[in-house]
Amino acid sequence: MRTKSIRAVLPALAGAALLTGTVFSTPAQAAGGVTIYHVWFDSPGRDNRSNSSLNAEWVQIKNTGGSAVSLKGWVLKDTSNHRYVFKSVKIGAHKTMKVHTGRGTDTASDKYQNRRAYVWNNTSDTATLTKASGAKVDSCSWTTRDPSDKYC
Repeated sequence: MRTKSIRAVLPALAGAALLTGTVFSTPAQAAGGVTIYHVWFDSPGRDNRSNSSLNAEWVQIKNTGGSAVSLKGWVLKDTSNHRYVFKSVKIGAHKTMKVHTGRGTDTASDKYQNRRAYVWNNTSDTATLTKASGAKVDSCSWTTRDPSDKYC
């Protein structure tokens, strides 16, 4: 008798455990583990607005999840609302992607905002990543305490 009642309860317990794991996942986990990993907000050398200087300013996105995640329509922005909208692109499982400020040709690991002016403030700023729906995925802030880059 006792064995039958335990067998009857096990499927319910397994279902509850599965549901609990899904309900309490964090936004980053829900987005496949996509996070802002590293920001280089103060490009090395003089800020002369050259394309190489602009491209030395970047935000690195990381997918810590086990499967690729579509970033189509996702937005990377600063506190002044300079926005970069991801095109139809995926970030692979356990991969990183840099979003550079200047001009260039997009690859799987490097995207370009094609701007002619700096985006990320050296004194303080916040990089925010949102889904196409506007739901916040992650953010990273820095101040003058941070020398030129910040791991988030």
